[in-house]
Amino acid sequence: MAEFSQNRGKRRDGAVLGGAVDFLLANARLVLGVGGAAVLGIATLAVKRLIDRATSPRDEDDAKGDTTCLEDGWQELGLLKATPRLQPPPPPAALSQPVPPPAPSPSAPGPLPLPSAEGPADADPPRSPPLSSPAPSLCLTFQERLLAFEQDHVIMPVAHVALAKQLAGDIALELQAYLRSRFPELPFEALVPGGPLYDGLQAGAGDPVRLLVPLALEPGLWSLVPGADTVARDPRCWAVRRTQLEFRPRGSSPWDRFLVGGYLSSRVLLELLRKALIVSVNWPAIGSLLGCLIRPRVASEELLLDVQHECLELTAAVLLAVTGAQAGDLLLAWPLEGMAGNLWLQDWYPAEAARLRALDERDAGTRRRLLLLLCGVCRGHPALRRLGRGHLTQVVLHLGEQEADWAEAALGAHFLQALELLVGSLEQARLPCHFSRGVNLLAGLREEDIDDMGYALYCGLQAPEGLL
Repeated sequence: MAEFSQNRGKRRDGAVLGGAVDFLLANARLVLGVGGAAVLGIATLAVKRLIDRATSPRDEDDAKGDTTCLEDGWQELGLLKATPRLQPPPPPAALSQPVPPPAPSPSAPGPLPLPSAEGPADADPPRSPPLSSPAPSLCLTFQERLLAFEQDHVIMPVAHVALAKQLAGDIALELQAYLRSRFPELPFEALVPGGPLYDGLQAGAGDPVRLLVPLALEPGLWSLVPGADTVARDPRCWAVRRTQLEFRPRGSSPWDRFLVGGYLSSRVLLELLRKALIVSVNWPAIGSLLGCLIRPRVASEELLLDVQHECLELTAAVLLAVTGAQAGDLLLAWPLEGMAGNLWLQDWYPAEAARLRALDERDAGTRRRLLLLLCGVCRGHPALRRLGRGHLTQVVLHLGEQEADWAEAALGAHFLQALELLVGSLEQARLPCHFSRGVNLLAGLREEDIDDMGYALYCGLQAPEGLL
């Protein structure tokens, strides 16, 4: 009796569940459509049969075929795999896109127009204002990306340029006063601030301002010897030789104390000025007077001053210089290595800036803008930082001498041409100087650095946007 009551309860529960399933199937078509109702019906039918078998009384046949019933149930559920998948519904439209109204069914009549208070009932109903269309996606060309990079990372604000010039001039005056008081016997000429900041070639705040410290050499006592004619055999350099020793012996010139082997040593002068800038000059007092913070860069082989103002950061390079008609340009005391350590490095910057200015004025070109872009890109790339302004200026000069369109619209094309020229030069490990073809501007770079730069530029040619 107890078993009968239990089976009866199971059947009652199964009948209730079956009624719910039948109701779900009857309304599935309205909710899911024909295809969705078919899939749901197959799954529900299989589950319903399993429930019926579980709630029905167990007889001898069922006891013998438990495994068969379970296999039949899984086979019915397996019909779902055989049923072809319907196409998924389209994804919901973006919030910014207008949702089109559903198309009216041919059998269903459309909504009747409401009568208007001011017009007849058959007049067209007022249309709702269309939703705003989404803004077109930004798809910038490489030229546009290049101009955006120029605006964000290259161009300095006019106020910052004026402030940097004022600070550089004040520091030059303070340093000149110190040199004259500290070394009254050495005839230094007036310090001259200059460089890219003064020539419109300043690419961001990273380029240093040049503070030239010219040496006033006595005429007739010094001559310039090309570096290729010295034991160093370096065509980039010049030697400053002491002459007229038979008439004016050593000690007649205040610069004789810096002679090494009969030549004015740039290395000895550099060490003298380095010790003075790091140890003797009271930079905290000078910075307080000028409203900024000045620190000499101790770890650098060059004579660099880091200037920090509340509006900008500036780097000033103190350069000992010798002028001479034989060289045609400035000779700088530079930290050279090996046998060229006492020689003076020829500085092509004045000639480069003048030539770029003349070429741009001739055809209203953009060669100087191209140089600024190249400097900005290479300074921000870890593998291209060794390509200095001198290398990049020579590349622009090689391209700029060619008869081509140098309007602003061709700036992106010339940028890619400059990359190609650099890649070819690095493959040969040779970049000739525009003013002296015998000078290889890549001679001072290591082979590993040349390989790294060549690979970075090659990848930049494949995807130039990655360099910006």
